[in-house]
Amino acid sequence: MSRKTGWQVLCFGVLLITALAAGAAVANNRVMVGNAGSVSLPAVSPDQVLRGNFGPFVRSLNDKTYGYQQVADPVLAAGNKPDASTTVVERFEVRPGDCGGENAIDCGRDRERSELSERGDRNPQGSSYWYGWSLYIPDNFANVAPTKVALGQFHQEGSHPAWMFEIDQSGYHIDNHVTGSKPRYHTLINDDVLRGRWHDITVYAHWTAGSDGVLQVWADNILKFDYHGPTMTADKVYFKYGLYRSFVSRYQNANETDKVPAQTVYFKNVKRANSRTELLQ
Repeated sequence: MSRKTGWQVLCFGVLLITALAAGAAVANNRVMVGNAGSVSLPAVSPDQVLRGNFGPFVRSLNDKTYGYQQVADPVLAAGNKPDASTTVVERFEVRPGDCGGENAIDCGRDRERSELSERGDRNPQGSSYWYGWSLYIPDNFANVAPTKVALGQFHQEGSHPAWMFEIDQSGYHIDNHVTGSKPRYHTLINDDVLRGRWHDITVYAHWTAGSDGVLQVWADNILKFDYHGPTMTADKVYFKYGLYRSFVSRYQNANETDKVPAQTVYFKNVKRANSRTELLQ
């Protein structure tokens, strides 16, 4: 074999291995990690993802490698699209017992999670921003009701969450924790069209404890929630996204088990901007 031919064979082999690894990482619309015959994925930094004018994000109360990964888009990969291995999305997974470790706060508070939490320049009283993210929920995403599952939340510094974006057997909805007024839950996407496809969420918020607050939510470019009134009660709000399960024991007790099924969700295009035009850029 000539030197040139040998080099060509080597290059082809490297490309083939890369392609096979990318395909294995998204087989069956999910990344396989930690099981027999699976692909072991390295730890990655949230800082590798650009998010508009958001500050940095850090992992919250979960340090498992499988809990947060940057992987190929599961939809493109399932359709054998050529750009599947270059379109990177964020993948979150929570398995039974993922409460942050033996001495972590979630382990004693009936919670499990894998989230990213906003740091840096957060969202103070009087500020106004546009937010956006795209959400993909696999077809095999387990329903763990009556345990509550949040896929995104606006939390308050030193206080309780203000707004939570939750999933249950009826679909994806926003939960108002600011005032506790009824109805608290407002459906954004119905369950019958929720799984197996990407959905785009857009939020406009004017953050204030006063009556001039605004929080509007579009799901797939349709206005689904138009709220006017207090949007916070603390001094600052920060965004968190991923998978957060609370009241884990509700599912355990209802099903006479000590484990809640594992769940996986994907995010992409998570951004904050000063205008809707900037958000779409």
